[in-house]
Amino acid sequence: MHVTPAVVVALVGAALVAAPAQAPQAPSPTPATHARTTPAAVVAALSTAATDQSLKGRTIVIDPGHQLGNSRFPRKINRLVDAGGLRKACNTTGTATASGYAEATFTWRVAVALRKQLRAKGATVVMTRDRNSRRLWGPCVDIRGKLGNKGYRGRERAADLKLSIHGDGAARSGRGFHVIVTGRRGAVVRSARLGREVRAALDERGFRRSTYTAGGRGFVRRTDLGTLNLSRIPTAMVELGNMRNPRDARTMRSAAGQRRYARALTTAVEAYLR
Repeated sequence: MHVTPAVVVALVGAALVAAPAQAPQAPSPTPATHARTTPAAVVAALSTAATDQSLKGRTIVIDPGHQLGNSRFPRKINRLVDAGGLRKACNTTGTATASGYAEATFTWRVAVALRKQLRAKGATVVMTRDRNSRRLWGPCVDIRGKLGNKGYRGRERAADLKLSIHGDGAARSGRGFHVIVTGRRGAVVRSARLGREVRAALDERGFRRSTYTAGGRGFVRRTDLGTLNLSRIPTAMVELGNMRNPRDARTMRSAAGQRRYARALTTAVEAYLR
């Protein structure tokens, strides 16, 4: 059971009420230097002891897919860049729900919730973009892929892993999540293990595997994605649901659903790094 300050106060209060009455006793002398233990001090001590720093010293890269302003900069996002042995567009506009809720906004909000949870556990978090704005575009997939690699932008040590967060735009009849890892050599084995942890954590949180791809396995290997091809650290991309499906869209739009996705991804990070 997770012990919160409120729970401690409640338990202490209940214990005091339930305690049998005792005959008054003369107070014993207390040295002036002796610090009195107050309920607030007890709560503070227990809260500090219960702090989870399981990810202290770890560096996690979070890639919230796309950018809200991509559609306003077609020349920039359509420019071809290296995607790891092939040339692809710098970025795309992403998809949206039938009502127009953008994938870029969904991925950003899940990423922010995930960042908060990881930082609370002591991790250092690096984001591939730091805002969600109609006035911005990118970054390109080559930057997203390389961020976190040892030596890239002067990084002395490689990040521990990378999660690339997306929402799919398939036919409205299909629903569910699927995880994508690289099919190329290099970090394949480690990335596949990370991908399986992501799948298991989403399963555990009650999310449904994709009904329209991967044959119900919820797991795909691809060699055409720059974000995966250019990464030299364990990396998993996840399509958290189909934004065109009404049921998935309701979950993806809601703050509760976004936090639930983030909790699943946090569990996956902890399981992989354990």
